[in-house]
Amino acid sequence: MRAPGGPRLLLRRLREVMAEPVTAQARLDRIVVLIASNMVAEVCSVYVARADGPLELFATEGLNREAVHLTTMRPGEGLVGLIASTAEPLALSDAHNHPHFSYKPETGEEIYQSFLGVPVLRGGSTLGVLVVQNRARRSYSEEEIEALQTTAMLLAEMIASGELQGLAGGQTSAVALRKSAAMQGQPIAEGLGLGHAVLHQPRIVVSKIVADDVNAELARLETAIEAMRASVDDLIDRSDDGEEGEHRDVLEAFRMIAHDRGWLRRLREAVTGGLTAEAAVERVQNDARAKLQRQTDPYLRDRLHDLTDIANRLLHQLAGQSLVLDPEELPDNAILVARSMSPAALLDYDRSRLRGIVLEEAGAASHIAIVARALGVAAVSDIPNISEIVEHGDALIVDGLTGEVHVLPAPEVEAAYVEKARLRARRQDQYRALRDTPALTLDGVSIGLHMNAGLLIDLPHLEETGARSIGLFRTELQFMLASRFPRLDAQETLYRAVLDAAGDTSVTFRTLDIGGDKRLPYMKTQEEENPALGWRAVRIGLDKPALLRIQMRAMLRAASGRKLRLMLPMVSTVEEFRRGRALLEREIAFMTRLGRVAPTSVELGAMLEVPSLLWQLEEIAHVADFLSVGSNDLMQYLYAADRDNKRVSNRFDALSPAFLRALKRVAEVGERGLAPVALCGEIGGRPLEAMTLIALGFRDLSMSATSIGPIKAMILSLPLAPVRADVEALLEQRGDWDSLRESLREIAERHDVRL
Repeated sequence: MRAPGGPRLLLRRLREVMAEPVTAQARLDRIVVLIASNMVAEVCSVYVARADGPLELFATEGLNREAVHLTTMRPGEGLVGLIASTAEPLALSDAHNHPHFSYKPETGEEIYQSFLGVPVLRGGSTLGVLVVQNRARRSYSEEEIEALQTTAMLLAEMIASGELQGLAGGQTSAVALRKSAAMQGQPIAEGLGLGHAVLHQPRIVVSKIVADDVNAELARLETAIEAMRASVDDLIDRSDDGEEGEHRDVLEAFRMIAHDRGWLRRLREAVTGGLTAEAAVERVQNDARAKLQRQTDPYLRDRLHDLTDIANRLLHQLAGQSLVLDPEELPDNAILVARSMSPAALLDYDRSRLRGIVLEEAGAASHIAIVARALGVAAVSDIPNISEIVEHGDALIVDGLTGEVHVLPAPEVEAAYVEKARLRARRQDQYRALRDTPALTLDGVSIGLHMNAGLLIDLPHLEETGARSIGLFRTELQFMLASRFPRLDAQETLYRAVLDAAGDTSVTFRTLDIGGDKRLPYMKTQEEENPALGWRAVRIGLDKPALLRIQMRAMLRAASGRKLRLMLPMVSTVEEFRRGRALLEREIAFMTRLGRVAPTSVELGAMLEVPSLLWQLEEIAHVADFLSVGSNDLMQYLYAADRDNKRVSNRFDALSPAFLRALKRVAEVGERGLAPVALCGEIGGRPLEAMTLIALGFRDLSMSATSIGPIKAMILSLPLAPVRADVEALLEQRGDWDSLRESLREIAERHDVRL
C-alpha cells in the first residue's frame, strides 16, 4: 500500500506544523495525526528517550490517549526497546508473535497486528522511536520504511532542540537530549581539562531539512559528489609514490567508498523523498553510524571512520566551507577533539585557550603527545569514535592522569573534578615553592633538572621552574609551523631570541629532527613502509648537507660571543657523527674567514636513540662532547615497537630489565668520566622512572616544565645510596619479568621516597 501524496507532501505539511505557534505537546499530537494519515496507518506513536533511561510514550494517534506519559519501555524491552537498542528499523506483519513483543494493557494495542518502527537518530544516538501500526496483517514496503525514517529526522531535530523538555512524566524525569558518558582511554599528557568540545575537523550542522525544490537539490548533490570525488582523487594522487603496498590498498578502499553505488543511491533516494542535499547526507550517515558503532569487528569500525570522513567532505562541499577549523575561531576553554592530529596542526591553535585534547589515535610517546605535554595541555587518546560521539560545544572533562573522558558530565561529576582541579593547583603552588631549592638527595647528591622546550613561549618556564638549563630545544617546531623552509635570517632570529631569553642559562639545540610523523608540508618526501626506521633526522641532514649547514650557520651567528651547545639526533654510527662534526667545523671556519665574532665555545653532542650506539659507547664518547639519551626513540628501536602504533606502543615497559640494563651501560660512561651524559626523554619526567634513572647513575635529566616540580619533590625525599643498592641488586637478579615496576615501587615505599 503506497502512502497517498508520498513523503514529499508529508514533509511539507510537517514543516507547516513545525512553524505553528502552539505548545510542544499540541505540535507533537498534530504530527502523529499527519503521519498516520499519510502512511494509511491506524496508529502512529512517538516514544522519546528519557534521561533516566526508559522510553516514554509522548504522543499517539490510535492508542489510548490516557497512556501518553504513562507507558514506558526500558531499552531492550518490547519492540520499541529493541529498536532503541539496535538502532535499526523493524517491520512485522504479526507483531504479537515476535519474541520481544511486550503487551502494555493501558495502550489498547492488542487489536493491532502489523508493526513498523524506526529509530529517531541524531549523531549516532537514539533519541526515540517512531511507530505506525495496523489492525490487518500486512507487509510494509521499503518505500514506507524510507518515508518513516525520513520523517524521524524532523522529530530528531524537535527533540534535540529541547522543545519537549518538561513534558516527560514524573517529577524528576527529563528528555535525554544526549546522555552523559564516561569513557576510558590512555593518558598521554598529564593535567585536567574542563571545557567544551571543538572538533578539529568540524562537522556541518544541518539546519534546513525539507527541500523547497527537489530537482535543484539533486543537482546540488551531484555537483558536490563530483567535487568530493575530485578532492579524494587529489588526496590520493598527492600521497601516491607509485609503490604497491598496504598503504595503497587503504587509500584505494577510501576511494571506493566515495564511488560506492549503494551509498550514492541512498543519498539520491533521500533527496527524492523531499530532503535537502545536506539532510540526505546526514540521514544516510546517521543510519550507517548507528549500525557501525555497534560493531565489534575492527575492520567495520575502521569503515565507520572512512565513511564519516567521506560524508564530512561531502557536507563541506555542499556548504562551501573549509574542512579544517580556523584556529583563530577557537573559543575559550576549548577541548580539541580529533581522530588524530599532527604536531603542526596542534601548534596552529592558541594555546592560551586550550584546556584539553581528546584523540582516537596517538601513543603516549608520539610527537603529538610530546607537544601536548610541552604546551601543558591535558590529553587523552584511544577513545574510539569520539569524533563521531561528541558535538561541537558539548561539555567535556579530560583527565590526563587517569585517561578518563566525561562527555556531558552530570553536575556532581563536574563538581568533583572542579575540586580535583583546585587540589592540583594547590599542589602546583607547592612545587613552585621549591623553585629555588637545590635538587639534592637526602645524602647530598646534586641532580641537574633541565627543561625541554621548542617554542619561544616555553622560555618563561625556565624561571618559573628553576630549571638548571634548557636540556633540549626542539628546532623542528619552527620548521613545522612555517609555510616554507625558514630562511637563514629567520632561523638566526629565533635562536638568538632563545639565547637572549635564557640569559646565562645554557641552551642545548637539537638540529632538525624531521621524518616519521613530523613531516614538513613543503618538503617533498616519498611514502615509506617503515617511516620510523627510514629517512629522518640526521640522515636527512647528511644527505642534504646544505640544509644542516644553514641551520648550523644560523646557530653560530646567534651564539656570537656566547657558548653554543648543539646535538645531532638519531646518530647510528660514529662515522655519521664525524660527518656532522665536519660540517660544523666547516661552518666555523667559514665564519672566521668572514670576520664574524664566533661563539666563545662550541660543543657538539650525540643523541643516543639508536641501539647500535650501545655497542660503540667508548668510541662515540671519544668524539662527542656530550651524550644525551633520547629514551622515547631508544625504547621503540630496542623493542622494535613503533611508539605511534597503539597496538604495540604500550606493550613494553620502560622499567623492564632489558631497557634498564641498556640505560645503565650509558650511565656508566658518565660515571667513568668518558663524556657528560644526560637523559632528555619523557621517562625522566615521571617520579618512579626518575628515581630509577638516578639510581642507575644519571645525574642530569631533562623533561617538560610541568614535570620539574614533582621530580624535585621526589629527589628531596630520596636516600640515594640505599635505593641504588636495592635497584642494582634487583637488576642483577635473573628472571622472566616483563617489568620491574612493582618491585621498584616497593623499593620507593620501603625508603619513603615521595612519588
